[in-house]
Amino acid sequence: MPAAPKTEGRRSRAEQRAATLKTILDTSEALFAQLGYFGVTIKDVADRMGIHPALIHYYFDGKQALFDAVFERRMAGAVAARTAALDAYEAEVGEHPTIEGVLRAYYEGAFQVHIDDEAGWRAFGRIFAQVNNAPGYGVEQMDIHLDPVVLRMIGLLHKALPDARPEDLFWSFQFTSGAYSLIMSRTGRIDRLSGGLCSSDDFAAVRERFVTFMAAGLEAVYRRGKQAVK
Repeated sequence: MPAAPKTEGRRSRAEQRAATLKTILDTSEALFAQLGYFGVTIKDVADRMGIHPALIHYYFDGKQALFDAVFERRMAGAVAARTAALDAYEAEVGEHPTIEGVLRAYYEGAFQVHIDDEAGWRAFGRIFAQVNNAPGYGVEQMDIHLDPVVLRMIGLLHKALPDARPEDLFWSFQFTSGAYSLIMSRTGRIDRLSGGLCSSDDFAAVRERFVTFMAAGLEAVYRRGKQAVK
């Protein structure tokens, strides 16, 4: 006997599972962004969703696994986009990259997603900033996802400045990464300091200025390093 046709509006088991997982991840992302890793429990997520904690444990083996899934959901795509941007830039310039060109390829797309999908990336940006500034719970995720593309970017910077001291390039990335994390946090401090002239949510303004500022700093460190070895 042929199977009865699926009633319009009824979701398959796979669709129900996907919807449940998305809701769990969305809810967890919002809570982790607001309260931090140590401020959230599985029960908090379940209470926010109005479900029993056992349902979350069915999908995730504890809070660390849940956090990792939240982080990986957006990070994997972000890293793929950065890798593609570096690939395209290197194909365009060949053996003649510039500092600003490399940094623009690495960072501009990251700022653009916050402009295009502000609601979706706001919470993740705060989680990223937490992970990037705290040892422990998120370090492994950063190592797994970001180290390869970061080293690729630093390699291109070395190609742009072949006589630069390697430690200067790594320190410059450290400074740039710290500034990027503060921007992702959207604390609102610049709003208050500037009396409303600037907004921590204005990623178009960030995109316009960030790379130019960081490239100038890296070049200054490079010049100082050259003078030091004379």
